[in-house]
Amino acid sequence: MSKKSGLDIELAPLRSLDDFLLQGAVFQLPNYRDLGKWAFRVTNNLLYYQTNYFLLGLVMFVIVGIIHPVKVICGGLVMLLSFGTFIYINSEKEYAAQLKVKHPILSLLTIFVTLCIVAYMFQSVLVFSLGILLPVAVTFIHASLRLRNIKNKLANQVEGLGLKKTPMGLFLDEMLYE
Repeated sequence: MSKKSGLDIELAPLRSLDDFLLQGAVFQLPNYRDLGKWAFRVTNNLLYYQTNYFLLGLVMFVIVGIIHPVKVICGGLVMLLSFGTFIYINSEKEYAAQLKVKHPILSLLTIFVTLCIVAYMFQSVLVFSLGILLPVAVTFIHASLRLRNIKNKLANQVEGLGLKKTPMGLFLDEMLYE
């Protein structure tokens, strides 16, 4: 168990494959007209099956990585460098502004080279993005379609009372979901 601001964080148990996907699972289309009820179902399923969703996402990312290893690595590096550069420039606004004034050609050339690298590696960026977004989409679809059972309802009550904190619970709290 790890500590975060004095709270015990527990990893939710791995639910059985039968409960998660096979015979014990009951699926139904949500009522799209009642968004509150749909959001409640998704949130509760995210909390209850969070370890299963994490493993599912990891397996899907690994499968994409096995199919296209070079593209996933290159796409990840391009994304990391692009976001890292963006964050650095935004944190050093004064230095970036001075650099633009003192060396406008260098600044323009840097932007142009970065865009060329991203354009050249665009297919790799798309494959890496697929490896990240495909598990998110599958998780959302499963959480939307999976009906809750008694165990799910009890586990969510314990989480809601604050007796147990899980990584997904903290994530949803940070996303300002109430």
